[in-house]
Amino acid sequence: MTSFASFTANAIDGRPVELSDYADKVVLVVNTASQCGFTPQYEGLQKLHEEYADQGFTVLGFPCDQFGNQEPGSEGEIATFCESSFGVSFPMFAKVEVNGDAAHPLYQWLREEKGGLLGSKIKWNFTKFLVGRDGSVISRYAPTTKPESLGGDIEKALA
Repeated sequence: MTSFASFTANAIDGRPVELSDYADKVVLVVNTASQCGFTPQYEGLQKLHEEYADQGFTVLGFPCDQFGNQEPGSEGEIATFCESSFGVSFPMFAKVEVNGDAAHPLYQWLREEKGGLLGSKIKWNFTKFLVGRDGSVISRYAPTTKPESLGGDIEKALA
């Protein structure tokens, strides 16, 4: 059976990261963009990361430029923007595609595990997937779902 820990992704600095490094953690996977109307959600994501990190939770950000060219920068520019604008300290990864034939294998799997209102495709930036300690997808949230509304689901997954 495939699980979250089966995948590898490149960190924003280019080094490969085994997602098994996050085994036994609750993870919120988010496709992000720096020039999106939802970009201020970085603040709420950072707050969640800070509030629950000591209980075994982390946010993982995956920049994506597939929606309206809202993530045009390089990985270095993205990292600098996230840190200087929102104090992001949670792990960020290299840009990925989330839809189509070139979608990152992690996103192919996430979409298969939890389809959305428009089928399995990712609708827009800041779609969120909550992954449990066992590596299975618990929930999928729309881009309009504010990070601060996820505390209850995160706490349940951490229990």
